[in-house]
Amino acid sequence: MSEQVAVLSSGVPRINRISADQPWTWLARGWVDLRAAPAVGLGYGALFALVGFLVLALMAAWDLFELFLPLAGGFLLVAPVLAVGLYETSRRLQAGEPCSMRLALTAWQRNLGQVALLGVVLLLFFIAWMRLASLIFMLFFAYDPPSPSGFLEHVFLRWESIPFLLVGGGIGALLATLVFAIAAISAPMLLDRDVNVVVAIATSVEAVRRNPFPMFVWACLIVLFIGAGLATFYLGLIVTLPIVGHATWHAYRDLVAAPEPAEPREL
Repeated sequence: MSEQVAVLSSGVPRINRISADQPWTWLARGWVDLRAAPAVGLGYGALFALVGFLVLALMAAWDLFELFLPLAGGFLLVAPVLAVGLYETSRRLQAGEPCSMRLALTAWQRNLGQVALLGVVLLLFFIAWMRLASLIFMLFFAYDPPSPSGFLEHVFLRWESIPFLLVGGGIGALLATLVFAIAAISAPMLLDRDVNVVVAIATSVEAVRRNPFPMFVWACLIVLFIGAGLATFYLGLIVTLPIVGHATWHAYRDLVAAPEPAEPREL
């Protein structure tokens, strides 16, 4: 049974404490939701896989293989707001309402302005990461650029590449940690409640702060599932993306206390 903590501040709901194994329950519920609405979940995942294929084709055509890792990492930064349709599908399933791809793709209209603001925040992080990644790559490989055919070996399988991997991985991890704290549950909260983006972000950060280890486990599971999808040249995203998206809705529902009923007014 989760333990509720005191109200944080005006407008910010109470946060529930959860156990370290709760993220696995979220994934199980995400799988249940995917099976309940497979056309929406798999269609959503297929749409993202198709975009990934197009990006790969463009990188191959322009010999920009060095962008694969930054783009893969950047996808994790902006994915929370891109998965709004999956949160909406889980919300509808929980409420016993009908689900469809049309409803999923137009879910952002429920709180258009605030969801858009969150998208802008995550987009700024994405742009910053892409600029930093490009700068780091040039600092280490400007005088010895890898060829397209030997890119993986040049970047990952040489001792000389270890400093590049450590620096790039460290900076990426810092940005990812900050974005995770901001966006762990803020997007589904904006979809579910009439709140602004500041309250949603504050609630998300507080949820991570109150449950550091369970949320660390959840972050690792997200990286594992989405990373597996990316590593299969985006094919795996068809399944892993909807599972994680649906699970994120259940994470929000478990972490954020239900609104307290309003007290009746005296006549």
